[in-house]
Amino acid sequence: MNRYLMTSMRHARWRHRWLAGVLAGIAAITLPPTASAEKQPPPETVAYVDLDRYAGDWYEIASIPNRFQKHCRGNTTASYRPIEEQRIEVVNRCLDKDGSLDTAQGVARVVDTVSNARLKVSFVSLFGWHLFWGDYWVLELAPDYSYAIVGTPNYRYGWILSRTPTLPADVRDDLDERLRAVGYDPATFVDTPQGIE
Repeated sequence: MNRYLMTSMRHARWRHRWLAGVLAGIAAITLPPTASAEKQPPPETVAYVDLDRYAGDWYEIASIPNRFQKHCRGNTTASYRPIEEQRIEVVNRCLDKDGSLDTAQGVARVVDTVSNARLKVSFVSLFGWHLFWGDYWVLELAPDYSYAIVGTPNYRYGWILSRTPTLPADVRDDLDERLRAVGYDPATFVDTPQGIE
């Protein structure tokens, strides 16, 4: 395959993903809350997040399936790096269904500056302006920052993250109990394959 064709295909795929991100952002803003979310208050977040300790690489252990990750088949990670006060660079990666590495770069800003546990994240940028901010709430965090649960106030999205590609069974069971405690159904979380080729 010649270089021009490969470049054109990359640009076409990028445009498709960018448009998908825009549409997902619009949908997240305009869709009404789910019936279950209407009946329960937003989940409680952790009391405090040290953003410097939270920075670094995380493996996705499980998540609620969503439209903007449907092209991923595994090896999903997130990397966070503070870039200025109350602002964080976010880089998400996953193994695409076609075998390539897919990367999405965005930015997070702290909404609750007392706890640092409520943030907004955007992966859509237009002329340097970030659009379509989505909620990112830290609902559970290990004392040593080795695992975390991230969710949203409408319960539509959720992720279990870890510093390692897998979690011991007893820790995962404890996290399922924590999910129930904050209002999620653990059965809606699907395990994310790690270490696949």
